[in-house]
Amino acid sequence: MSLKPRVVVVHRRTEYDELVAAHGTRGQAAFFLRSRGRDIAELEERHHRTQAAIADAVAAVPVEWRRGSVEREDVSRFLFAPEDVVVVVGQDGLVANVAKYLDGQPVIGVDPEPGRNAGVLVTHAARDLGELLHGTGHVTERTMVQASLDDGQRLLALNEVFVGHPTHQTARYELRPPAAGGEAQASSGVIVATGTGATGWCSSVARERGSRLPMPAPGEPRLVWFVREAWPSPATGTSLTEGELAGTELALTVTSDRLVAFGDGIESDALTLGWGQTVRVGRAETALRLVA
Repeated sequence: MSLKPRVVVVHRRTEYDELVAAHGTRGQAAFFLRSRGRDIAELEERHHRTQAAIADAVAAVPVEWRRGSVEREDVSRFLFAPEDVVVVVGQDGLVANVAKYLDGQPVIGVDPEPGRNAGVLVTHAARDLGELLHGTGHVTERTMVQASLDDGQRLLALNEVFVGHPTHQTARYELRPPAAGGEAQASSGVIVATGTGATGWCSSVARERGSRLPMPAPGEPRLVWFVREAWPSPATGTSLTEGELAGTELALTVTSDRLVAFGDGIESDALTLGWGQTVRVGRAETALRLVA
């Protein structure tokens, strides 16, 4: 007999949860906020909305289906099964956090605070989940980006991969874009972004420098890359600072003591690159399957 699908609800602790955990009790947390001219009532109200959305999502799961739940901090240790349906209740960034640990499982994003979140990836209300679980939505694929080291290690991300110094100091490396010669550079790091990530950090970089490089759409396989604050010197150049990757890879060889590569802003889950090591960044074979 085949197993019924399992719905895995992914969520994170609210700011209210974290504040009470840090100060021991609600009263102490409220006193801390009052001393800084803030009221705990706002955080408490948002906490209740999030908890209500999680409860509604769980209640919408058919009784004959299996259920699971995992907090963001435990996602890297959670074993997702091929037949799982993943329901993310939270902000858009939580979908990006979980995407790298999936392998084709459909994801339904539930927004617990409509009007507060951007709602790019969490587009549904909890009350709609019952219908979506019965197949009323359609699945769209979101391109992901991959960083691969020459020792076999790899890292996946939904928005972007950053390669640079772990403390964002000057990174030194040789950059080799496709169909172009290499260039020794010293910069604040390199960002390679997908169409989903093109609306976030990458968008800020492109807008600030007045780039005319067309940004990819979320499902488009094309990636874009930008060098942050390239520094000209007798030994380093600034002629290769942006471009696109269409079925190709950007190669970067480390010429300083230590660099890191991490995805979607999660610095705690990073690849470490030593002197002379090469990282290649391009489109991942895996895609996020998002229920729209």
